Amino acid sequence: MPMSKAASARVARRIATAAAYGGGGLGLLGGAVVGLLFTEVQLAKRKVGVGGGGDDAPQADGRYGAAFAGGRPSGRPGDAAHPVRPLRLGFLGDSTAAGQGVRLARQTPGALLASALAAVAERPVELRNVALSGAQSDDLERQVTMLLSDPSLEQGPDVCVIMIGANDVTHRMPPARSVRLLSDAVARLRTAGCAVVVGTCPDLGSIEPVGQPLRWVARRLSRQLAAAQTIAVVEEGGRTVSLGDLLGPEFSANPRELFGPDNYHPSAEGYATAAMAVLPTLAAALGLWPTEDERPDSARREGILPVARAAAEAAAEGGTEVAAVRGPWALLKHRRRRRLPPAEDVTSEAGQDGAAPEAPKNGGRSVHEQADTR
Repeated sequence: MPMSKAASARVARRIATAAAYGGGGLGLLGGAVVGLLFTEVQLAKRKVGVGGGGDDAPQADGRYGAAFAGGRPSGRPGDAAHPVRPLRLGFLGDSTAAGQGVRLARQTPGALLASALAAVAERPVELRNVALSGAQSDDLERQVTMLLSDPSLEQGPDVCVIMIGANDVTHRMPPARSVRLLSDAVARLRTAGCAVVVGTCPDLGSIEPVGQPLRWVARRLSRQLAAAQTIAVVEEGGRTVSLGDLLGPEFSANPRELFGPDNYHPSAEGYATAAMAVLPTLAAALGLWPTEDERPDSARREGILPVARAAAEAAAEGGTEVAAVRGPWALLKHRRRRRLPPAEDVTSEAGQDGAAPEAPKNGGRSVHEQADTR
């Protein structure tokens, strides 16, 4: 459906604001630099994606937190006669959301967050991941339709995590179109009563084989798109967590540890790093995080800022949350990360033997009882 003039103007303002805060200047590149960039792209293509061991991400759909099926260990709501209803978690996006680059289902971001969310909520979590490797934002409409019509989720997901944007940058999708498609997807999910958390475009400048000046350009484009995504998502009532800088200094400092064998997708340790950043926002979106943590802490450089400024600051620092407050204002949070409990093995329709998932290996402890890692 074509956008109205008013909608087009709004999207244009988002991109312009993101460029103004995140830095522009790409249009000033001369012909010689463009030629060098083209050479760098070809070199990067030869190095990235080699050694990945296949294109399929492990299938992690299923129920996590079986130990909480009868209710909370403290004896609060839920018992054998009245089991608690599982939380329904949807995952959408590209290969990063799917978990490409790892071998085991429990190493994927969906499984990591489903297990951790079960420990936070002290109730089971049903995971449905419809993310597709190679997907761009124009695939989100199909993915949202799949989730909202999935009979295994009964009344639809309670909360969804979206990770998208990297392929939009590498395939040169116009940013205005990319942002509009994401905005539409978030709006549909919110209308269906689903909370939404978006992990914004990662910093493609952190990919090890990419050289200069392509690294600089990739970083600039990634941050501009991430800032624009944040503005769009917050306007639709969702929350964002910036993955860009998180996959920057930490990944650049430990590329052998945090990147997988294809030099592009995160390793198991890399996905765990990203999941630790997303978990507090995911829990907060469901009202499961301590209420005192919802207030901005000036000592942690948090505050209520204009949405555009919050978006720009978040794009420059990984793990930063942005959530709507009122009107043009947004809450900028640097939430404390919690160590994740080991993710469960789960066998479902994608499994081999139909066995039930293991009980949490953290002894049923809540994530709140575990050590703060930040």
